[in-house]
Amino acid sequence: MASDHTRDPCPIVIVNDFGAAFSMGAVGGTIWHCMKGFRNSPSGERGYGALAAVRARAPVVAGNFGSWGGVFSIFDCGFKALRRKEDAFNPILSGFCTGGALALRGGFRHARNSAITCAVMLAVFEGVGMVISRLMVPAGMPAPAEV
Repeated sequence: MASDHTRDPCPIVIVNDFGAAFSMGAVGGTIWHCMKGFRNSPSGERGYGALAAVRARAPVVAGNFGSWGGVFSIFDCGFKALRRKEDAFNPILSGFCTGGALALRGGFRHARNSAITCAVMLAVFEGVGMVISRLMVPAGMPAPAEV
């Protein structure tokens, strides 16, 4: 397998993935908790309630997203190095390990269930991605080769 020299090395990818996941969590957490705080506050205090909910909970959501993205990226880079190939199994295995690792404090059963859930979720994402990429290829052209 030839190395793809256009991609960043794994330490940079890990930091980028952590930052991207943290940012998505910050934006999504802000929107979610703003609406939730607005809805759950008394009518005269809705603006303050929305701001208070965002200040209290959006950083937690951002940190959770960031930690998931960073740990996933670490496992993904590890599996790419161990298996020496990039295919659909790397993210599925990475999701399995990430789900299990982040849930270990809850005990073995919780870690096992979380690992299986994350692996299934990533398998669905990979499957849908493959189907969409094959549907987007114009008729008569060969499908893109799996790397």
